[in-house]
Amino acid sequence: MRYRRIHVAGGTYFFTVNLAQRRSGLLVRHIDDLRTAIREVKARHPFLIVAMVVLPDHLHAIWRLPEGDANYAMRWSLIKAAFSRRVEKGESIDPSRKKKHERRVWQRRYWEHWIRDENDLRRHVDYIHYNPVKHGWVQRAVDWQYSTLHRYIERGLVPTHWGSNPSAHDDVDAGWMPD
Repeated sequence: MRYRRIHVAGGTYFFTVNLAQRRSGLLVRHIDDLRTAIREVKARHPFLIVAMVVLPDHLHAIWRLPEGDANYAMRWSLIKAAFSRRVEKGESIDPSRKKKHERRVWQRRYWEHWIRDENDLRRHVDYIHYNPVKHGWVQRAVDWQYSTLHRYIERGLVPTHWGSNPSAHDDVDAGWMPD
């Protein structure tokens, strides 16, 4: 089955990518492997990470692709494969998957959304940065270490207390977008 996906060359996209085992914690246990996989793919197939959060069993990211390039699917495929090769050596595979000779770490599909304008971008960046609080991993967004929120704070784009409560993200400046 072929899924309809929007492809806008040079576009900005929001993604949700899930592990096959939703309660595994694999992503944070192997955060360095994930970072390496992303870094390697970015070196060969550039893209800008506008915002990202890595949770134990899924991640959210916003990427901006180079002008004339809309191939985010290839990038995700390469990242997922590189990460899987690294972690499968040290992780046990689900017995039902092993029986079927499947060694899938990730869910096959992922969610993508083409970011249409600045307001859409801002809402999705806020969603990403608040996600660890939403899922109950931390009380304050700043306390989650696997998030680009820290980069936004360092650049003065959002205050340190951003994400401390549901209304805290209302005090983000209109010109918050990173370069």
